[in-house]
Amino acid sequence: MTDKKIRVLIVDDSIFFRTALEKILKENPDIEVIGQARNAFEAQKKIKELLPDVVTLDIEMPGLSGTEFVKKIMPIHPLPIILVSSLNITVFEALESGAVDFVRKPSAQVDHDLQQFYKELTSKIMIASHAKVRKSAPVSAPSSESDLKLKGVLSDKRIIAIGASTGGTEATLEVLKRLPTNIPGILVTQHMPPNFTKMYAQRLDKICPITVTEAENGERVERGHAYIAPGDKQMTLEKDSRGYYIRCIPGEKVSGHCPSVDVLFRSVAEKAGDNAIGVIMTGMGKDGADGLLQMRHRGAYTIGQDKETCVVYGMPMVAFNVGAVAEQAPVQKIASLIIQRLNL
Repeated sequence: MTDKKIRVLIVDDSIFFRTALEKILKENPDIEVIGQARNAFEAQKKIKELLPDVVTLDIEMPGLSGTEFVKKIMPIHPLPIILVSSLNITVFEALESGAVDFVRKPSAQVDHDLQQFYKELTSKIMIASHAKVRKSAPVSAPSSESDLKLKGVLSDKRIIAIGASTGGTEATLEVLKRLPTNIPGILVTQHMPPNFTKMYAQRLDKICPITVTEAENGERVERGHAYIAPGDKQMTLEKDSRGYYIRCIPGEKVSGHCPSVDVLFRSVAEKAGDNAIGVIMTGMGKDGADGLLQMRHRGAYTIGQDKETCVVYGMPMVAFNVGAVAEQAPVQKIASLIIQRLNL
């Protein structure tokens, strides 16, 4: 342990919100608020002067927006940025440009909502202080197109499950956009709040060759289709005489999350066995490690994202340490490993 506090700069155009945020963050003994900025121009100046460990950044600001600021600051001064935003599709553009994570800004002055927001933000500040930031988006072109083609017709019993958290929105995109349209069905659990998962799925669907949607309860799993777990439901793989389908229902947090990667992976282990491929990627904590271990014990092929390409090497590290990961790989190689396994 260290006595060094996490030095935070708050960037928001609302003085009321900045003041309230500073007051609540100061209650955490591990966090020190070293300054405030009311717009992107002040923020750039204070980042240079104060050298914060983490920046909280509003998306909607006058002048230069939060998204444009991320694009401007990351190449010259890469540092962990947490976006604080209302429901806004530009969040994903900012994440693509290098922001570490995001928290949904509370829409009403309701004590429960505010307390939940502060708890989530504080937790993500702690995580972000350990995050690996990059100056620009990763190179996205596959190294070999021939590696990413499926040979022959695969059994409908094949299934792919992916789990991720901090940094996972872009890591999952890196995998999905490389996969061919005849890939077996893919179930994705990404730690993300309600409503954002639908927007995230819509964004992926525009970029990827395969179809990507937010999963719906009772939906059949189809080839060439990826299903994103809704932000407030537990998603599991189910099976009947007709094949695989999805169950998405409200539930308690498991391994600290709803949706939980462990919940998905355990269901895949039970329903698909050695017909499954499991992938665990960047994120803090241990969600998914136990479920991936169960998948491996049932004969599934399991992949973990390597330390070098993770924003936070937490979930893949725990999974690797407990023996759940058959192979570690950089995020840019994971799609190739999936295809190679399916072509065996």
